[in-house]
Amino acid sequence: MATELVLEPSIWLLLCAVAFSAGFIDAIAGGGGLLTVPALLTAGLPPHVVLGTNKLAATFGSFTASLTYYRKRLFNPRYWRRSLIFTAIGAILGTLLVDMISKEALEKILPLLILLAAIYTLFNRMQPDDRLQLPEQNNKLFWKQRLQGLTLGLYDGIAGPGAGAFWMVSTMALYRINLLLASGVARTMNFISNGFSLVAFIALGHVNFMLGITMGLCLMLGAWLGAHSAIRFGSRFIRPVFICVVIAIAVRLAWQAWSS
Repeated sequence: MATELVLEPSIWLLLCAVAFSAGFIDAIAGGGGLLTVPALLTAGLPPHVVLGTNKLAATFGSFTASLTYYRKRLFNPRYWRRSLIFTAIGAILGTLLVDMISKEALEKILPLLILLAAIYTLFNRMQPDDRLQLPEQNNKLFWKQRLQGLTLGLYDGIAGPGAGAFWMVSTMALYRINLLLASGVARTMNFISNGFSLVAFIALGHVNFMLGITMGLCLMLGAWLGAHSAIRFGSRFIRPVFICVVIAIAVRLAWQAWSS
């Protein structure tokens, strides 16, 4: 188990405020880790413990958001069961392989890929919010779900930034569904990859439980508010928030990777 830190009350309050904001943003567009990971680093945790603790906190938020979309009938677990299974497999493999893979090249190309996701969303013709029909199930669709789940689950286990954005954009592109349904898929798959990746981090002893649970509860509240806001206001609300968040992620990652 990771060593527990003794933090000043002001630091706890700051981390809770950051977690709430991250939960709100993550439930709408993904990218909450853009806020929580740097905040945890400033608290003095080692980088590997930061990743594990962030996974614990993020699991609370992604669970709340995914449950909200499910209750509003914007996610069908039976339809997406192959995606769920292969996302879990990918997340575990990615977490176990994280120390064996050189991430320098990935860190340099990642901002460009995320920026392309924002451009696609900006210019792609969106399906209406009231069109909730899913594509017909067939072998081609099943293989899409398997490959998408394994690839993005693996990525989320290895790195993570922008995983929600990749889920939303690839889901809209592969299945031609609207932004609300894509959000439900992205939030649920984030929960699955976070949860199974968390199991691996716990096994490796890279989690600060007190901090992760505290931030997780704040993430839950933010995620609940964010998910309900997204569902209430639809794509006209999700789309601009998503594009702004994705561009912010791309800029931060580009500065981090290329400034050195």
